Amino acid sequence: MDRQQEFVLRTIEERDVRFVRLWFTDVVGSLKSVALAPAEVEGAFEEGLGFDGSSIEGLARVFESDMLAQPDPATFQILPWRGETEATSRMFCDILTPDGEPSAADPRNVLKRTLAKAADMGFTCYTHPEIEFYLLKSQEPGPDGSPVPVDEGGYFDHVPGGVAQDFRRTAVTMLESVGISVEFSHHEAGPGQNEIDLRYADALQTADNIMTFRTVIKEVALQQGTYATFMPKPFTAHPGSGMHTHFSLFEGDTNAFYEAGSEFQLSETARQFIAGILKHAPEFTAVTNQFVNSYKRLWGGGEAPSYLSWGHNNRSALVRVPLYKPGKGQSARIEYRGIDSAANPYLAYAVLLGAGLKGIEEGYQLPAAAEDDIWSLSSAERRAMGHDPLPASLHDAIRTMEDSELMPQILGEQVFEHFLRNKRAEWQDYRLQVTPYELQRNLGIL
Repeated sequence: MDRQQEFVLRTIEERDVRFVRLWFTDVVGSLKSVALAPAEVEGAFEEGLGFDGSSIEGLARVFESDMLAQPDPATFQILPWRGETEATSRMFCDILTPDGEPSAADPRNVLKRTLAKAADMGFTCYTHPEIEFYLLKSQEPGPDGSPVPVDEGGYFDHVPGGVAQDFRRTAVTMLESVGISVEFSHHEAGPGQNEIDLRYADALQTADNIMTFRTVIKEVALQQGTYATFMPKPFTAHPGSGMHTHFSLFEGDTNAFYEAGSEFQLSETARQFIAGILKHAPEFTAVTNQFVNSYKRLWGGGEAPSYLSWGHNNRSALVRVPLYKPGKGQSARIEYRGIDSAANPYLAYAVLLGAGLKGIEEGYQLPAAAEDDIWSLSSAERRAMGHDPLPASLHDAIRTMEDSELMPQILGEQVFEHFLRNKRAEWQDYRLQVTPYELQRNLGIL
């Protein structure tokens, strides 16, 4: 037994932990949980916990349903919202096959495989997400059928005595208590919309942190009598909720994206990484923007990027190179602005990183940076500049992903097929719905 496992067992005993929750996600990123008695934890470390994988979306087919959940002791944390008496803890799990091999269908393993490839190329990947969400008065819509936000605040607004202010303070404190470092938090542009930015961490830890973050945010909201949603676009008239993520690759202690004296201080590695992301973005958009509603955000204005472009400090670009800090070469990074806050972080970071690594491997050439506001250009101007559009709907994204050679390589055939099957079913369900918009527009005149 290694030291981390010993530490977990000792902490469980010393803190009188009564329940140990084992967490993992299905293929679309829904959190799954099973509670383990403390006496069973040592056995789970040694042999894993058996469960029926065919009952979890995308994990196993019926005829190969037996799976094992292997807790990762490095992710052990006490859950503060469960209280101090009869404490509850959690660990993330890796999903294994009965013979102890990593499951090809485990989203966490998909990201681990991509990070292992990066390591083989000499890179460590660090990520820093900016997570937006809406705080609503309740899950129930208002009289007009729209959600009801907790306030009418705007970007960076300080709302005296505001619900969101108390909420963010409690949420940040709780996040810090489970080992998630927060860089800053503020009111976003939409009414009731908030943003909390997590500090840089390696990509696997960030993905684990995002899954914990969503749980903490929803728990704190419920405790305060409100409701938090990560739905990409809950309001027609207000901005959607994104999860802009900053990426940087390090070679040892050196930032591989930094080169003094080059344009925007970007190294050739960084330029190839951006080129890889831009070339393959249409193929992975179904993963980073996986719901029908995601495309209402991408194409609904409000600073959501809809075209393949990159720029230095250009907030209309899909990939932004943030303002360089003089003398701080280690801070060189790129920001991908397309991803929304409802994505499965394991798969989303795997495809983004995988596309960037492909760009480095193949030596992709980066086109010129976009200096204009891309939204203000005409369609002809965008075409002339090479700013092709992202998929306009989940249907378009599925079709583009189906034709990709790179996505099944990154995701593995099993996740690739299960993911597409799930998304096709969602599109089919959506396609059959008669919406209030259609009734309001057509019923009285047709």
